[in-house]
Amino acid sequence: MAKVSVYNIEGNKVGDMELNDAVFGVEVNEHLVHMAVVSQLANKRQGTQSAKTRSEVSGGGRKPWRQKGTGHARQGSTRAPQWTGGGIVFAPKPRDYSFKMNKKEKNLALKSVLTSKVAEDKLIVLDSISFDEIKTKKMVAVLNNLKADKALVVLNDNDKNVILSAKNIPDVKTALTNTINVYDILKYDKLIVTKDAVATIEEVYA
Repeated sequence: MAKVSVYNIEGNKVGDMELNDAVFGVEVNEHLVHMAVVSQLANKRQGTQSAKTRSEVSGGGRKPWRQKGTGHARQGSTRAPQWTGGGIVFAPKPRDYSFKMNKKEKNLALKSVLTSKVAEDKLIVLDSISFDEIKTKKMVAVLNNLKADKALVVLNDNDKNVILSAKNIPDVKTALTNTINVYDILKYDKLIVTKDAVATIEEVYA
């Protein structure tokens, strides 16, 4: 089992914690990680782009000139793609870009990125974090103590004070254990997780 240090919000080490190898020590599957990122980005696409083909552009019902004898190339419609104001050849149409991964693939992709964070020494475990008020300065101070500028903070409980204190800080995002995903873990340099959140993640994914 991998052993990591546990810190308090002042940035001082307060103990050690062993991580479950079934979650934080798996063989990294880069293919599934890539699939998970592509899937998440694709599923966010609206797919509402639309342009008109030559059959949908208004006008162009009459031949612009007779077929032969003008010296021009033959033309059937002024709404053909080569004309200004004509239709688009392969016009984009509304479509659904999303695709699904099965549950085992999603779980293995998530465990792969969690393992990589541990291997790269970018996982920071906090004994706990709570504020008695909503104060951005307090959250900034915690992040400075932990030397984490670009971080994803994973909480076990929906602590409104902590979440709102981090909301206005650039390059910092909070997430609950049931909303963590591969894309966010990769996007942010450091992964800050509370001890309770680690226990919940191990319980769910082990």
